[in-house]
This record gives sequence, C-alpha cells and structure tokens, in this order.
Amino acid sequence: MTAIVITPRGPFSLAASLRFLEGFTPAGYRDASDGRVLRLAFPADDGHSTVSAEVRQAEGSEGTVQADVTVHTGNPGNDGMGTATAESDGMSAVRAQLARILSLDVDGNGFPRLAEADPVVAQLIAAYPGLRPVCFYSPYEAAAWAVIGHRIRMVQAAGIKARIAEHHGPRVTVAGESLHAFPTPLDLRGLSRVPGLPETKVERLRVLADAALAGDLDAARLRAMPAEDALAHLRTLPGIGPFSAELILIRGAGHPDVFPRHERRLHASMADAYGLGDPDASDARRLAGISDHWAPYRSWVALLLRTRREEQAGPAARGRSVR
Repeated sequence: MTAIVITPRGPFSLAASLRFLEGFTPAGYRDASDGRVLRLAFPADDGHSTVSAEVRQAEGSEGTVQADVTVHTGNPGNDGMGTATAESDGMSAVRAQLARILSLDVDGNGFPRLAEADPVVAQLIAAYPGLRPVCFYSPYEAAAWAVIGHRIRMVQAAGIKARIAEHHGPRVTVAGESLHAFPTPLDLRGLSRVPGLPETKVERLRVLADAALAGDLDAARLRAMPAEDALAHLRTLPGIGPFSAELILIRGAGHPDVFPRHERRLHASMADAYGLGDPDASDARRLAGISDHWAPYRSWVALLLRTRREEQAGPAARGRSVR
C-alpha cells in the first residue's frame, strides 16, 4: 500500500463527491462510512492492472486529499493477486488517474470567480460548495457504459455493468469492504456472452477493449486534442455517437471545458435556469453561446446544473434512459 497526497487547487469537498456518487446511477456507489471515506476499485490506465484506493480529506474546503493505494496484478477473482507499489510500477500514473477521477488535476482557483458575472452560476456554486465532477475511472469505462446503456434504462444498465464487474472483474478489499472492479480491457476483450446484452453490444465492448489497449481511449491524448477533433475521433468507435462521445470526453477523460451539445435534459435545465423560452430553449448554439461565459469550466457548470435538475426531479428521474 502506498500513500498518495494531492493538494487541491481551489475549493474541493470530498464529502460533496461522496454525496454525488451516491446519486450517480452508473457508479452504483453506497457509502459504508460516515461520509468521510471514499472507497474505489478500478482498472488502471495501463490496461492490465487494478487499483484499490481508500481516500480521505483533511478538514477544510481546500484540505489535502490522501489516498492509500494498492495496485493489483493478476487474474480476476484470484484472491492471490499480486501487488505493486513502487514508483517504477506506475504509481505516478495511478496518482494522475486518481486526480483526474476527482477533477483534482484541474486548477479550480478561478471557478468561484464565475459567480461574479453570472447569478445562475453563483446560485449553483452556493448550493454545491466544493463539488467538482466525479468522473468515470477512465474513458474506457465511460465508453463501456455508453455501449451497455444505449437505449435502455439507467438502472438496468447499472445492474448489467455491476454484474460484469462481479463475474469478470477482480475483487479487492478497501477499508474493510469488498469491492468488484470493472474488468480491465485485457479481460473484457475475452468476453463471449453477457446476460442481458445482445451479441452486438458484447462485440462492441470487445472492440472498445482493443481500442483502449491501442491507446485510442487514452485520457491525456483526448484532452490534448482540440475538443471537436477528440469528439470526431471518439465517434469512429463502434456504438459511439455524438451523445456518447461527449460523455466519454467530459466524464471519462475529465475534460473541464466542453459544453454538451447533445444532452437534451441539460439543455432543458439550462433553459429553465436562464428563463429562456422557445426557440432559444432548444437552440444548442444559443445555449453554447451562454456557456462560453463559463470557460474554462464549462463541464463543471454543466455538472452542477445536471445535479440540481436530478435532485429536483427525484430518484425516479435517475432510472431513465442514459439519453
């Protein structure tokens, strides 16, 4: 086990992240503590190992974040999996991945200043202090979720994703709790059948696993590209359309400054917040123009708008289709 310390740049609340995850259907997260410990198990960006992490934050909105991390190697379900903790075994890459998952790889010092010129953003920041996007563990896992969840209810998709992890992913223990991580790309590419998924989706998952191993879903690469180029690249993958491409770039690669042009529910929430009527309420270009004032945190403000909408709609809204 290795201790990783990350110092947030700007306001950050791990407690807010925990509350968000408990309402984020794809995560299926259930807090087993007093709201102070985040337990994670996920495929590492290297494509073949699994990370378990116990994350805590020191007191205060800008308190340091410490994670006790172990990198596991071996076969899924093998209780004798080996571990690696040396820097040469990729711990610096794991630190970068963990920071990306919690959006701690972004300097958030300028985020509160958006409130000075936008009353809507001011209300959102006040309502959700310290909340930053909590991302999928990787673009690979976000892409897998997009394929699994296409045109089915989110709760159904979450159940299928959880069963894939339980049956094909490694089991690890984090702070006394047993967790199943999603399979690594190496393991996912070997699946021949998944109960509840048609063969077309299973084949797409296998192709996505190969794409991840080839570097086509590398988070740093996607974020280094102009956003439109990254989205076009993602749309070349099987089963990935405009909506899913935005999901992967924003919530998988952790891009902080992309406005989702294909998320209708977000657009409705935004139109309501800004008092827009037809035709502006459904004009993606008009809405994108408003979001230009959120730069360089367009993804972050969109997350707060989405969070407020889901809270107002209640639990039933979280079970709808991912579209």
